[in-house]
Amino acid sequence: MRAAKIVMTSLAAASLITSAAFAQQPMTGIVTKIDRLSGTISLQQTQSGTVGAAGGAMLEYKVPKGLSLEDFHAGDKVTFTTTDSDGGKTINKLDKQK
Repeated sequence: MRAAKIVMTSLAAASLITSAAFAQQPMTGIVTKIDRLSGTISLQQTQSGTVGAAGGAMLEYKVPKGLSLEDFHAGDKVTFTTTDSDGGKTINKLDKQK
């Protein structure tokens, strides 16, 4: 019983570490909608992989108060990083691609 608890605790810790590492990897996408009043942005993640693959999922992200959305418009290609917090996903970094 004690060994099982140790194994389960180790697995839980490993999953938290790997999910945090994946959350910080930059992703690319296209801005589909910006709601400046509620402080959210909707992005369609660019699908990487084979030719003809369907587009990625469109998700809505919270934007922290310090991050301005004034330079971004629907259709812009962006790179971004996110974290899971407060029951939703939050943008950490958002940069327009050139």
